[in-house]
Amino acid sequence: MTQNIIKPSSYIPPLENGDRLTRYEFETRYEKMPDLKKAELIEGIVYMGSPLRINQHGEPHGDIMGWLSLYKSLTPNLQLGDNCTVILDSENEPQPDALLRIKQGGQSTVNQKGYVEGAPELIVEIAASSVSIDLHDKLKAYRRNQVQEYLVWRVDDNEFDWFRLREGKYINLNPDQNGIIKSQIYLGLWLDVKALLTGDLAKVLEVLQQAMATEEHKTFVEQLKRK
Repeated sequence: MTQNIIKPSSYIPPLENGDRLTRYEFETRYEKMPDLKKAELIEGIVYMGSPLRINQHGEPHGDIMGWLSLYKSLTPNLQLGDNCTVILDSENEPQPDALLRIKQGGQSTVNQKGYVEGAPELIVEIAASSVSIDLHDKLKAYRRNQVQEYLVWRVDDNEFDWFRLREGKYINLNPDQNGIIKSQIYLGLWLDVKALLTGDLAKVLEVLQQAMATEEHKTFVEQLKRK
């Protein structure tokens, strides 16, 4: 009697919101979906992007990229990323809205496929509100993997959180008496929070230019050149 031999299926199912996967399974499925613009693995769960509104995400994202782009333009040895895949660990492969990493001598690398591996020094996410995944599971993953500074713009709440990693915990940095938050990793990266939240990008960039004219930033530039 001839027995039918069942061969293993080569079918790879598509990604679905809420799937619980390993990073290998996530990457295998993601690579089979070239038209998919954004999917993230956060704490072993798949999150897929939805259509984005210009006021809630598009414009805030653009303003953040403009602010970081100006800083990068006058600060050597940095790499700025927009929605780039970041391989953090076996359960986390996010695509943060923005990242800023030190290219040489930093805590992350770029692998042979062109993906960032390890934690960039700074990550920014544009979130709807405090109930967003960005302030819960993502925050936990970024903290555990030692992203040094994590910025979250809560657009619906009209709030901006700037977290600094200290002794394994995120501490929320507060604006100084002039309403400015200053990065403790990227010296000279200053943010006028009120100007950002009110849409005054010109003021945001003016304050940043003032910061990059300080001796503190000049010293930091020399340090980066030596890495």
